[in-house]
Amino acid sequence: MSAMRYTYLGPEGTFTEAALRTLPEAATRELVPMVSVPAALDAVRSGDAAAALVPIENSVEGGVTTTVDELAKGAPLMIYREVVLPIAFALLVRPGTQIKDIKTVTGHPVAQPQVRNWLAANLPDALWESAASNADGARLVQEGRFDAAFAGEFAAATYGLEPLVSEIHDAATAETRFVLVGRPARPAAPTGADKTSVVIWLGDDHPGALLELLQEFAVRGVNLMRIESRPTGQRIGNYCFSVDAEGHITDRRVGEALMGLKRICPQVRFLGSYPRAGVGPGDLRPLRPGTTDGEFLAASDWLTQCQDGRF
Repeated sequence: MSAMRYTYLGPEGTFTEAALRTLPEAATRELVPMVSVPAALDAVRSGDAAAALVPIENSVEGGVTTTVDELAKGAPLMIYREVVLPIAFALLVRPGTQIKDIKTVTGHPVAQPQVRNWLAANLPDALWESAASNADGARLVQEGRFDAAFAGEFAAATYGLEPLVSEIHDAATAETRFVLVGRPARPAAPTGADKTSVVIWLGDDHPGALLELLQEFAVRGVNLMRIESRPTGQRIGNYCFSVDAEGHITDRRVGEALMGLKRICPQVRFLGSYPRAGVGPGDLRPLRPGTTDGEFLAASDWLTQCQDGRF
């Protein structure tokens, strides 16, 4: 396996590349753009790369379903860390293009909901067609296949384009979360401000089935940060759930919740415990009474005493 190679959703000039370059280790790695999220992750699975950075969630559009689905199937992978990047688009055009000349626009499918209102107000008659990535849209504009692309302004120089309009976003606080994914290994030590990701498959479909899954977290005081249902591909109505929970797998409340899920679910895929981006222990709410590691250990000791007749 190439320990010095990281892949990412390419081509050059994507927001994913910009997010990857915020990692200190990126300066000492070979950064290899790939044509798609599956291609970036498959390079890790095959050993051609040590890790891949891919988008997984947007604050406007929600989950990046390609990434969510790829992590749920195939050879297991593990999330090592996350990066959250503020997102603002520029309308990139070939030199000399004016707003009145734009009849066709392109960008990543996740970009469209983030600029929908701007498009309606400024280019109501322009035809949108999705590209594999925002940077790939810029490349297509460079080749003359579209009049304009929504991409990061930093991509303009790479593709010989100009930003006709900058700082485009329907939601000023829009941001995208990216995850650095590698092959399974021992999770990093807890930091006190961590996140645990899993994929959970329902057993039989019955009233309260989802509630039973959620109760495994709730009764142990584990807060869920994201839950997203995804079709398994087997048949209509058959779903799995991608979940992000507060805490680390070594936290007693999180570990016991995962054990509870393993007892009642046909399959649970652990995707990793990793530091939350931009959050420290001091930023978190206090744990609910009865959910600290010390209280779990005290309860376990009490049970042992009862079993030994020492109560």
